[in-house]
Amino acid sequence: MVQSSEPRRNSSGLARDAEILELLGTAEAMRDGGLGVLRVAQLTGRDKAAISRALATLADAGLVDRDDATQLYRLGARLYALAARTLESRMVSISRPHLRRVAQATRETTHLCVLRGGNVLTIMSELSPHEVRATGWEGVTTAAWRTPSGRVLLSDWDRGSLERWYAEHGHDRAIVGPGDPLMTEAGFSVLPTPPADKAVITDFASLLEEIARIRAHGYALLDEELEGGVVGASAPVFDLNGRIIAAINVSAPKMRMGERLPTLGRYVAEAAAALSEQLGAP
Repeated sequence: MVQSSEPRRNSSGLARDAEILELLGTAEAMRDGGLGVLRVAQLTGRDKAAISRALATLADAGLVDRDDATQLYRLGARLYALAARTLESRMVSISRPHLRRVAQATRETTHLCVLRGGNVLTIMSELSPHEVRATGWEGVTTAAWRTPSGRVLLSDWDRGSLERWYAEHGHDRAIVGPGDPLMTEAGFSVLPTPPADKAVITDFASLLEEIARIRAHGYALLDEELEGGVVGASAPVFDLNGRIIAAINVSAPKMRMGERLPTLGRYVAEAAAALSEQLGAP
């Protein structure tokens, strides 16, 4: 079958719009809080009126934002959301063999987790071959302050950001679900408050102390804080910019892994580093 040699409809317009988006992602645009119509026209060599129309169209689509005070354009929230979903999809695809190796090596259930506001969302699980095992939590969320993976996901935040986050989410109840057998009328179940002797985070100061431990060791540990008889370890996954974007978590019955938790933590950290490297982390 002979393919047409004619250019695709609107392909040139799409290329010109992509050029504008690339300019709004340059160091100059980031430094100055955006670029104005005249500056974009200068950099592209295009007519000012055409640039103005293109930017207005991109703004209507949510791909760029316009600052009413400065009249400068910058990359929009929708574009970042699309990029984040694309990165997460790629990460899930790349992560599966890594999680499988961890689950096979430890013979324990392994999860890939991401942060969603005040909660941790499990986006992938590899189950332990044992009959007695921690369950898969795909699609389940838990309050980040309650979990080692949540605290790992916060461990590259600066103090000011942590303080604001904790003020909003530091006392969230550990809502999990859907699909839990103990669902409430609202369709979710609520984990109990951890016993006083098991709770790692009790206030903002204890959160900072735990973050410092995670940074020093490269992993976080869980000892029956969420559920009696269950322990675990989590370690951070980094992107190509060196930012934490996910956590690998291994959970297991304490009778099998309790005495080897630090060893498990180091192993999970090594696995997370291998995944980070494949994702382009420095």
